[in-house]
Amino acid sequence: MIPICLFTYNRLELTMQTVDALRKNYLASQSDLFIFSDGAKCFESEQKVKQVRSFLKGIDGFKSVQIIESPTNKGLANSIISGVSQVVTQFGKVIVLEDDLVTTPNFLSYMNHALDFYENNKKIISVCGYGLKIKKPQSYNSDVYLYGRSSSWGWGTWEDQWATVDWEVKDWLVFKKDKKKISDFKKNGSDMYNLLKSVMEGKGNSWAIRFCYSQFKQQKYSVIPFYSLVENIGFTKEGTNTKFKFSRFKIDLDNGEKKIFILDDYLVENEEIRKMCYKYNNLIIRVYSRVRYMFEF
Repeated sequence: MIPICLFTYNRLELTMQTVDALRKNYLASQSDLFIFSDGAKCFESEQKVKQVRSFLKGIDGFKSVQIIESPTNKGLANSIISGVSQVVTQFGKVIVLEDDLVTTPNFLSYMNHALDFYENNKKIISVCGYGLKIKKPQSYNSDVYLYGRSSSWGWGTWEDQWATVDWEVKDWLVFKKDKKKISDFKKNGSDMYNLLKSVMEGKGNSWAIRFCYSQFKQQKYSVIPFYSLVENIGFTKEGTNTKFKFSRFKIDLDNGEKKIFILDDYLVENEEIRKMCYKYNNLIIRVYSRVRYMFEF
């Protein structure tokens, strides 16, 4: 089985829900679990981090559990980049979760199946367990589709694909002046350029947008399921990147029963599907989401 990386910080209740759901997966007892526990950012977080780490030490139900505690606060981006690099280099493939993601019982079945199935397809950079609520086109047989934007909510990749990511975004100065490339980059989400700009100007530290930018430059795709096998429960003020109670990311959650999925050797991008996915990241729905946020806290 492909090893799992779980990244945690100071949210005990959410971490417990994440682990409980993961433990109920059909392949949990056959899977090695690597848990990366980030250090406290400030004095106020120290006790919460200790509580999470105390819980982590009692986790069972997996083939093995290894806990890597950071003595300092790396932040989510650096934790994921270093942690995934460590595990994927050792095992060649990896499944990645954060501490606010509840999975269906067949999440690991899907991830193992798809990561093995698409391993030699060099146009695919990641397999995602989270899928937006979109309508499957008629005569479309596969359980998955291709999209030019990876999701950070329950995903996996391979060592050779992970190695292609330029975390420094070395061509930023050239890219930010190229209006045509910026326009192309935003075809998978009107928010993408501003997210990357925020990171490069030191106002943010997202690893995911840098991953997606490398994906865009290489013209690669992510495998996405029509029925999501992941639900994000972290829309609180404590979340690093999910501070809204209202989520514009609607899903049809998989019933968790299927263990073998219909995958296509000759999967290609479907323009109808791409347009449906884009709607979740266009300017209108993002503005609406922020307005809803103003009235929820």
